[in-house]
Parts: sequence; structure tokens; C-alpha cells
Amino acid sequence: MPPHANADPFDRPALRAAREGEPILARRAYGALESALSTSRNPWLARLRHALDEDLFVLHVQPILSLRENAVTHHEVLLRLADGPHGTLVTPDRFLPAAERHGLIGEIDRMVLGKAVALLAGVQRAHGREQRIAVNVSALSITDGTLLADLDRAFTRHGADPCGLILEVTETAAISDMDAAAAFCAEAQALGCAIALDDFGAGFGSFQYLKRLPFTYLKIDGEFIRALPSSRIDQLLVKALVGVVAGIGRLTVAEFVGDETSVRMLRSYGVDFAQGYAIGRPAAIPPGYA
Repeated sequence: MPPHANADPFDRPALRAAREGEPILARRAYGALESALSTSRNPWLARLRHALDEDLFVLHVQPILSLRENAVTHHEVLLRLADGPHGTLVTPDRFLPAAERHGLIGEIDRMVLGKAVALLAGVQRAHGREQRIAVNVSALSITDGTLLADLDRAFTRHGADPCGLILEVTETAAISDMDAAAAFCAEAQALGCAIALDDFGAGFGSFQYLKRLPFTYLKIDGEFIRALPSSRIDQLLVKALVGVVAGIGRLTVAEFVGDETSVRMLRSYGVDFAQGYAIGRPAAIPPGYA
């Protein structure tokens, strides 16, 4: 009997015996044992792999209000994981760090974009081609040279107008490879998509991105919005930022808008759009939306 036949999969000597045993059987056993060990130490890896294989990820949407029109003009797509026997919804702050750690974030991005394009096609058929949805893109996907070609094929397959898709690139993703981010943004715009710089102001040297990255929307980080009614510094910073962005012909979106006072202030500053609980909470895609 091979030394690994009844081995404890978490016993290091057993792994060593499997590695050093009969070549073909040992390699198979060693691979299985290493896989079991990896899964036991990284429970999110198995959960995320299972969720991708079984299509357990679901999209929610959050409305974005035009402060000029006082009407919801588009939605941001947000990801949830239906996890466990009862399908409990898990928010991305709990699983995306693990997805990045285990190299699954690119696959998740592609899955979300595929679902988003299908949703966009339905929304445009139901409500007109001017409908727009926004989707976040990870730093890894920005450097993926095949992502936009796949996205283009998805537009054709579903019959969606690319002008309705806004790709949100975070400041932290852009800073990791500025040249790749600039190329990605330019190619996405050539495809017909719009670009939003998300979480703007969260990092250092933010204003260089205004010069180097092509974009349509700039999303002001919630750090400057949450306490807006009571923070004189935040008020001054938001006013200044709006002036710069408007001066170069771009649009601003305030995130984490939590009360009507903030809505009124943002409108008076000339901010174009507002997103947050004061506008609407993330929710499952409503019937008739698509």
C-alpha cells in the first residue's frame, strides 16, 4: 500500500511521503493533499470558486440622482454573494479582498461585466438607449489586455449600446500603473464607454490624475461628503474640486450622500450627481427595470 493511502491530508510528513513516492500516484495524491490543505487554510477560496462555478453572485443597483434634473438618471451596479444554505447575501467588502489575494478578481470582473451588459441591454430595450449603468473595474482588469475585446463582443451578443456603460476606475487602481490605466481608459472610451474616476481624493497626488487620465465623471470620495454640513474644510475642498472639474468640462458625482442638507449644499456648489442613502439604498434589481 502506498505510504499516502490513508494519510491525514494536513500531515506534513504525509505530504512529503506522497511527494517522494511512486511517480504517477504520488503526484496525484500530492496534488489532492495540497489542494485540501490550501482550502482548509483559505476558506474563502473554496467559497468563491464554488460561487463562480454555480453562478451565486447577484447584482444589486443603487440610484444616482441628477441634481440639475432632480431625477434618477442612472444606477451603479453593486455585487453581492448569495452564500450558505439560505443564500445569505454577503457584501463585497467581505469577499473581494480574498478574491484579490487568491487571483480570482479578474474572473469576477468578467462575470460582473457580462451580467451588467446583459442588464444594460434589457434596460435600454425597456426604457430607451439613453439609460446608463456604472460598473467598478479592478486594478488587475485595467492591465488585462483582452478584457475590452471581450466586452466589445458582449455588447454585440446582447445588443447593448456601449454608450450606456460607465466603467469606474478607482484612484488606488490607477496609481498602481498610471500608463496602463490611461491606456485602458482611452481604449474603453474608443469603444463607446464612459469612464468615471471613483473615490477621488482618497490617495496622494490625486490632481495629477485629472491631467493624465481621460474621464467623463469624477466621483468625490465619501470622506469629503459624509460630514459636509458640519465641516468647513470639506465644504471648501468640494467647492474647489467642483470648480476644477467643471473648468475642464467634466462632471462630478458625490458619493455617500446621507441627508437632504447635503443634497441641497451639493446642488448649490454645482455638483452634477449625488449617490448615497439620501437618494436610495442598494437593492435587488426591481421588476420592470430591465
